[in-house]
Amino acid sequence: MSNTVLIPGHLPQVRIQVNTFLTDIKEELSDTPSGSEGWSVPVQALEDLLAQDPIIRMYVSDMFMQVPEEHRVVSCVSELLVALELISTRAPVYSSDPARGNFFPVSTLFVYMMMTPAGQAVFRIKAFNDCIRVILKSWCIYLDSPQSRDVLHTGDTGWLSPSSCARHNMDEYLIPDRSDPHWGFDSFNAFFHRKIKPECRPVSEPGNTKAIVSANDGTLYKVAHGVKDTDQFWIKSQPYSLEHMMAGDPLAHLFQGGTVFQSFLDGRNYHRFQSPIAGTIKKVVKIEGLMFSNAESAGEDLTAGTYSQAYMTCVNTRCLVFVESTDPDLGTICLIAVGLSEVSSISASVDVGQCVEKGDELGYFSYGGSSICLLFQAGKIREFTIDINDTGTQVGTRGAVLRAGQKIASC
Repeated sequence: MSNTVLIPGHLPQVRIQVNTFLTDIKEELSDTPSGSEGWSVPVQALEDLLAQDPIIRMYVSDMFMQVPEEHRVVSCVSELLVALELISTRAPVYSSDPARGNFFPVSTLFVYMMMTPAGQAVFRIKAFNDCIRVILKSWCIYLDSPQSRDVLHTGDTGWLSPSSCARHNMDEYLIPDRSDPHWGFDSFNAFFHRKIKPECRPVSEPGNTKAIVSANDGTLYKVAHGVKDTDQFWIKSQPYSLEHMMAGDPLAHLFQGGTVFQSFLDGRNYHRFQSPIAGTIKKVVKIEGLMFSNAESAGEDLTAGTYSQAYMTCVNTRCLVFVESTDPDLGTICLIAVGLSEVSSISASVDVGQCVEKGDELGYFSYGGSSICLLFQAGKIREFTIDINDTGTQVGTRGAVLRAGQKIASC
C-alpha cells in the first residue's frame, strides 16, 4: 500500500500516522468505562444492535479480520465502540505537521475497514448506518456546543495558532472578536463554517444573468454531459444517475440529458455555498443517506472515500436546492450538497419562494468533507469558461482550483 495520501485535507499524509492515532485511542480504552453505565445512548444503541442482529455482527467481525494485519489496530467490537465514544465526545486537535495531522478521526477509524468486502457490505445496511448516523449527530451536537471550543486557541495545537491561520487563510475570514480567547466563535462548528469577507470572494459579472459562477471553494472533480435518468453509478466510471441523485424527486426529469459539474471541498476550504445564478428558490429537499460507503470499483482508496465522489452523490446524505433562473435561457438548475465524511451535516439557509442574487448564500456544511454538484438542463450551457478537462477523478490528481463567485460558465 502507498505510504501517502494523494488528496490532502482529510487523513494524515503519512500512513503510519493512521495506526499511531488508532494506537493512541486504544491506549485510552483501559481507562474508559464500557457498557450501559459508561457509554452514551447512541453508542449503547450500536452495542445493542450488534448483540441482537447476527448478520450485522457477522459482517462487523469479518470486517476486523479482513483489515491487513499491519493496520488492524482496532480489532474487536468493544474496541470499536469505545473508540467511537472517545472520538464523538471531543473536538479534533490541530497539528501543524501534515504528516501527522488527523483532522477527520472517524474516517481514520474506518478507512481500512471500509475497503474490506465485509465493511463494504455492512456500511450499506440501513440499521448499522442509522446507528452510525445517530452517533455522528450526537457528535455534531457536541461540536455545536461551547464545550468544543477548547481546541480554539492560539497555542501550537490550536486552530487559531499562527500555523493554522496561515494554512486556512484566516485573514480572508470574518473574526467575531479577536480579543476573546476563542476569537468570538461559539463552537468548533462555528469556526469550521465561518463566514468569509465579501471582498475576498467577489462575484463575477453580478449584473450579467448569463454568467454562471462557482457555488463554492474547492477543486473540480468531474464534469459529465448527457446524464441519464438512471445509470449504473456503482461501476468504475461512476456515471451520474439522476433518479438516484434526487431520490426520485419529480423534478429530476428536468435534467435528463443535461450536465453535472461536481467539485470537492476538503477540510481547509470555505464550507459555505452560494447561488451560482440569480433566481427564485423552487424547492429544498434533504435526503438522509449512507456514511462511509464507497464504490468497490474505485479500488484501493486510502482517503476514506474521495475516489467515490460521483457514487456518493447517489447514496450519501445530501441537500437539493432547486433555483429557477431569472434568465429564461438558463431555466432551472439544481445544487446538490453532498456530505462525504465525518458528521455529514448540511444546513440550508434559504426558503422556498425566496429570491436570491448570484453569490447569495444557500447553505453550509458542518464539520467534515463535502462535495457540490451543479446540475444544468440539456442545452442550457453555451460554454464553460474554465478548463473542464482539468479534473481530479484520476487517482493522485487535483482538479482545477475553484473559488466561490468566480465565473465558470455562460448560458
